[in-house]
Amino acid sequence: MNTPLAQAAAIRSRKGGKPIAMLTAYDYPTARTLDEAGVDILLVGDSLGMVVLGYPDTTHVTLAHMLHHGEAVARAAKRALVVVDLPINTYDTPEQALDTARKLVAAGAGAVKLEGGCDKEAHIAAITAAGIPVMGHIGLLPQNVLKEGGYKMKGKTDAEIAQLHADAQAVAHAGAFSTVIECTRADTARSITEACPIPTIGIGSGKNCCDGEVAVISDLVGAFPWFVPAFVQPRAHIAESITEAAQAWMRDVQGE
Repeated sequence: MNTPLAQAAAIRSRKGGKPIAMLTAYDYPTARTLDEAGVDILLVGDSLGMVVLGYPDTTHVTLAHMLHHGEAVARAAKRALVVVDLPINTYDTPEQALDTARKLVAAGAGAVKLEGGCDKEAHIAAITAAGIPVMGHIGLLPQNVLKEGGYKMKGKTDAEIAQLHADAQAVAHAGAFSTVIECTRADTARSITEACPIPTIGIGSGKNCCDGEVAVISDLVGAFPWFVPAFVQPRAHIAESITEAAQAWMRDVQGE
């Protein structure tokens, strides 16, 4: 049986091998399309706060939001591993982290993801001990954006590099099957990947510097044209197509 634990183990086994492809999904039709396309992992990211719900950052996302969207994606996935983010303030202690993870699994998540390294080692260990696969997230932590005063590239100083290496090792030691490395200097991301025993999945951390890549689906297909990260190369322009279709339909309806 292709259980979430087996799926996570299969991803773990690809360390240094075939690159891992992970895309975000927040709704049934997108998730079904990506699942049928063969994407390895569907991430129900708290990035939905911006690209779906219109918030300025992820700090406004609640557990109710993640449960709602996680359920929709889980209904669609037949082969991909579904990973759901633990939203801010839902994993302040190991006990709370496990409780939140269990709620997400009950909603259909195959695995969960949380932000942090050394400071979250006990939290990850508590979840994995309960048989729930965990994906780590180090480097730039979007849930800390208000504390840090913006989105800042990581891994530029010796102290930051040392801390990131320690974070990656802590996440692996706690039992995570992989970890995201976000917006970290390419040379730092590469050195972490070489030293880390579990797969690393990069976003904004250089090309071919990690064991895989993740992208926000809205960025990839041009569905959110109001802001596109500098490191993203859109492969489609969905927003333009929607505008053109709507305008063509209005002309037809209005007899123009």
